[in-house]
Amino acid sequence: MASVYVGTYQKYNNGSIGGAWVDLTNFSNEDEFLEHCKELHKDEKDPEFMLQDFEEFPKAYYSESGLDSDLWEWLALDDDDKAILEAYIHCYGEGTIEDARDAYQGQYNSDIDFTMELLESCGDIPTDLPSYIHIDWEGTARDIMMDYSEHNGFYFRA
Repeated sequence: MASVYVGTYQKYNNGSIGGAWVDLTNFSNEDEFLEHCKELHKDEKDPEFMLQDFEEFPKAYYSESGLDSDLWEWLALDDDDKAILEAYIHCYGEGTIEDARDAYQGQYNSDIDFTMELLESCGDIPTDLPSYIHIDWEGTARDIMMDYSEHNGFYFRA
């Protein structure tokens, strides 16, 4: 479950990490989450929230002083789309689920499997190579895969 540990800077500065783990899936937006945090720390007049830890969501959406507003969209995605978007953000630093879906090329067991399918679909695998010619498919596949994904999209390795 996607969650954060919510304390306050005042408590922390006074030597306490008092707070609680908050399950983000209980809220449909950031405003609901912040209202819950205010209730959680109602012992302070104007609490300044400190997110001291997080789990089960991409680091790109987390900082100690707040959550990226795009996190709520990520939470609404199904597990497959979450994985696709997380991989896309890992590769490109940022992006939307639409960007990730457009770039996604599928899931393969290895770089070689991906590259072989790519080359077969392009018709670039020679079928009549003499038996004495050896191709280092692992190194070649990695080079082709990196060049292709740099310009066209990405895939998952299973």
